[in-house]
This record gives sequence, C-alpha cells and structure tokens, in this order.
Amino acid sequence: MSIGKLRDEDALEVLRAGNLGRLGCIAEEEPYVVPVNYLFDGKDIYIHSLPGRKINALRDNPRACLQVDEIRDAYHWRSVIAYGTYEEVFDEQARESVLSKLLTGLPNMTPVESRLTQGLKQTIVFRLRVDAITGVGEDW
Repeated sequence: MSIGKLRDEDALEVLRAGNLGRLGCIAEEEPYVVPVNYLFDGKDIYIHSLPGRKINALRDNPRACLQVDEIRDAYHWRSVIAYGTYEEVFDEQARESVLSKLLTGLPNMTPVESRLTQGLKQTIVFRLRVDAITGVGEDW
C-alpha cells in the first residue's frame, strides 16, 4: 500500500459519491472550516446555508474550497479538495431544483435542514464554481 496522487477520474468519483464535506474559506482574516452537505453536478458544487458567518465570509472573499473524504478503513481512503469561486444562485427555479435535490439526498435531516423546510426563502443557495481538483489516497 502506498499513498499517492489520485487520477482525475478517481477524484471526480469521490466528489460524485459524497454528500458531506468541509468548506474552507477566510472569515475575518482567519481560516474557517465548516461541515456542509453538498451536491456535485460533475462541474460545480452546490451548497445551501442560512445567513451567517460562512455566507458573510464568502461574500467578502469568494475563493473557497471543499474537502471530501472517502474512508473504508485506516488503510483504504481517498481525500479530495475542489477549489473554486463562490457564486450565489438567485434564479428561483434553479434554487428550488438544487434545494430539492439536496434535501432529497439527506435521509436524516439535521436541525438546520429541518428549519430550512419551514423557511426556504431565508435559505441561500450557492455554487462553488470549481476550477481545480486535487486528490490523494491509499491504493484501493
């Protein structure tokens, strides 16, 4: 077994298979990382959020990344980072489509998602326009 760089196809596979990652951005001149549920359409990553620190940070500095792991055990794992630029989705039809897909993929909604179903107008839907993807992992 050895750790090595993932092929592009393998890195994309990790992003497609997952729905939970860690969003990294800069908030008030400090690194800020927060877990998020996401949807990857093969090109862009879609995320939803209520207003708060994460959204304020991304509006101030739109460069961000999403880190996703796929872990079978201590010897079989892959980790991917997708880098991109934050962009809010304002088109109502696109917002509803993304939210529907995101919430359908969450069989056990967290308290935040539960509140979203009651106040979808407050929900901010955004995409990370991906411009680079890197990945490393153990041999499978």
